[in-house]
Amino acid sequence: MRLLSFILLAVLAVPACGEEIRVLSGGAARAFVEPLAATFPGPAVKLEFQPMGKLVQSLAGGYRADMVIVTSEVLPQLERDGRVAAGSGRPVARVGIGVAVNENAPLPDISTPEAFKRALLAARSVVYIDPKTGTSGKHVAEVFERLGIVAEMRGKSTLGQGGYVTEPVGRGEIELGIHQISEILPVKGVRLAGPLPPELQKYTVYVAAPVLESQKKPAVDAFIAHLSAPQARARLAASGYSPPE
Repeated sequence: MRLLSFILLAVLAVPACGEEIRVLSGGAARAFVEPLAATFPGPAVKLEFQPMGKLVQSLAGGYRADMVIVTSEVLPQLERDGRVAAGSGRPVARVGIGVAVNENAPLPDISTPEAFKRALLAARSVVYIDPKTGTSGKHVAEVFERLGIVAEMRGKSTLGQGGYVTEPVGRGEIELGIHQISEILPVKGVRLAGPLPPELQKYTVYVAAPVLESQKKPAVDAFIAHLSAPQARARLAASGYSPPE
């Protein structure tokens, strides 16, 4: 606690002068990063959200950021590429995958793998994020393989390209949406049917890390401490996340 107070005081002691820290984050972290950035008592935080695949490409293409918030699976690649220092990442949140339905639709039984399989086969249409760009989409494709329904799902699946991919469910255009729970709860017109069955669930851990090229490391360190402080836990829970284990 003393260290956090010291860092925050050091940041606040720096004249503002229009300074800001640039944060490039995975899109599914938006629901907790945005409100916590708004309460950060330091320099302004400029946020950019992208799917994981695009985020890695942006950094490789020269995107200038002071810190990143990425999945624990992507972090080693950024370390190998020299974007962040090895061991510098700090876990800040964890989130599972859930199923969305229209707010006026009945809730399907998705409590077991077999029940979830029946719900998928019965659905007229399904949306999930493109496995090439989104973490949860890759897992959904693997779940279809495990359930033996790849061919059945191919013709009725829509691949989202980023943002809130379950929005078509809220508009009544698609019957089921599968995405990270934090990306379902804020969407207008949808409700969470529940998480994937435990046997099929995948939790994604988000890690915050300074970018090696940044000249604003004290402010970045303070913001990372702010994201993982005890008072951040209430925001995590309200947004569908849990603290990292």
